[in-house]
Amino acid sequence: MGLARTKNLSNLLVLLISFSCLEFGCAVDTITALQFIKDPEIKISSGGDFKLGFFSPRNSSYRYVGIWYAKLSESHVVWVANRDRPLKTSSGIRTISEDGNLVVLDEEKKIIWSSNVTNSVSNPSAQLLDSENLVLKENNTGSILRESFQHPSDSLLPNMKMITDTITSKNVQLTSWKRPFDPSVGAFFASIYLFNLPEMFIWNDSKPYWRSGPWNSRIFIGIPTMYSLYLDGFSLVDDKEGTFYFTFDFSNKSCYYIVP
Repeated sequence: MGLARTKNLSNLLVLLISFSCLEFGCAVDTITALQFIKDPEIKISSGGDFKLGFFSPRNSSYRYVGIWYAKLSESHVVWVANRDRPLKTSSGIRTISEDGNLVVLDEEKKIIWSSNVTNSVSNPSAQLLDSENLVLKENNTGSILRESFQHPSDSLLPNMKMITDTITSKNVQLTSWKRPFDPSVGAFFASIYLFNLPEMFIWNDSKPYWRSGPWNSRIFIGIPTMYSLYLDGFSLVDDKEGTFYFTFDFSNKSCYYIVP
């Protein structure tokens, strides 16, 4: 009798949880104020290509929130939130704050990283897409408030755009890790630079370290091997309003990143 009652209660609990997920949308790729993640929990993109969660670099006890490839044996971390403010314990939380920002909290529930969106929204959520893009959006309107593609770390992924705006001087650029196992912001960064024609530069602090040569509508002329290796998939676009962006699209979901 007691066992039967316990079993019935367990079945009822499962049903209640199932209905709750149907009502509130317990998606494995989504974060809300109610569906937050605690270290070491993870979120997985819908196609299973990327994971979002907490990690420690090799030989380090510090904890970071990042995105990495889910299906590679040696996963490369392609994006890090709290690069310069690591968690010192395994008690971190990734959630949505009261003002609608995506935040990382420490063991004392203090904010150590925030998406810093200034417009307060009533129904926000963050979703990890299968492109690796982590988007913070307003669910009522569907408008995107912030996306990780606009704030990359050291990695350029398919359909991500490296942008330079000659009007506002705002860039979307890649920034190296400080050291191979230290994701804090390093000295090297890559960006599209408009000299006479657009080209890619890698800078060491404020000094040019490497340049690709101008874009000739097919390749960067300083990288002749692009003809044989990378001719298809890369593009550099001029929107005719002062903005240039470089992007690529490969079916194998390759990744390019700056090594410190």
